[in-house]
Amino acid sequence: MHVLLVEDDDLVASGIGSALEIEGFAVDRVATAAEADATLIALTTDLVILDIGLTDRDGLSLLRDWRAAGRREPVLVLTARDAVADRVAGLSAGGDDYLLKPFDLDELLARVRALLRRAAGFATPVLEHGALCFNTASRQTTVAGRPITLTRRETALLERLLHAGPRIVSADQLKDSLYGFDAEIEGNALSVHIHNLRRKLGRDVVETVRGVGYRLGPAGGA
Repeated sequence: MHVLLVEDDDLVASGIGSALEIEGFAVDRVATAAEADATLIALTTDLVILDIGLTDRDGLSLLRDWRAAGRREPVLVLTARDAVADRVAGLSAGGDDYLLKPFDLDELLARVRALLRRAAGFATPVLEHGALCFNTASRQTTVAGRPITLTRRETALLERLLHAGPRIVSADQLKDSLYGFDAEIEGNALSVHIHNLRRKLGRDVVETVRGVGYRLGPAGGA
């Protein structure tokens, strides 16, 4: 899953980015509202972490413009402003959750996972597809109760497809979720990851929609 981190404090951004990447997220960090706008146009992101105290523009104004333009990505608002009115303003502007600085990175990760689950329509940390189960908190995958060992990229690919459900996800969208904006990607990397998922989870787990993209196969095929 891809996270766009909009944070102008280098130290804070480094800590958040490292924590997310360790958990298997692809992360792109920008420091200004202008860069955030350009990045959202350039690639598909699954969630935005937005510090509202940006140097070039108020983050809440930016968020209101995103929502007015129809952008629906879940947004976790970060701020040092601790008044109730500030928290209400963040949520009213279109934020999906609110985290006050300083915060614990484990709490941030838990809130990120919860926002992604809610956006995909899941109520619990365990995403199920037939006999296939993926626990978003433990990052563990099982088929009919049997643990399956997946690499970090394979896990990220599976999670992205599970969140999409029956919807088709293009190859470019999958690459964005796995690698982010500036990563060097070998031409066949995505095909290799899909091949490995099919080998480990069943050949029907990922369905190729020729010329369009990929989606989960029938639940019984997992």
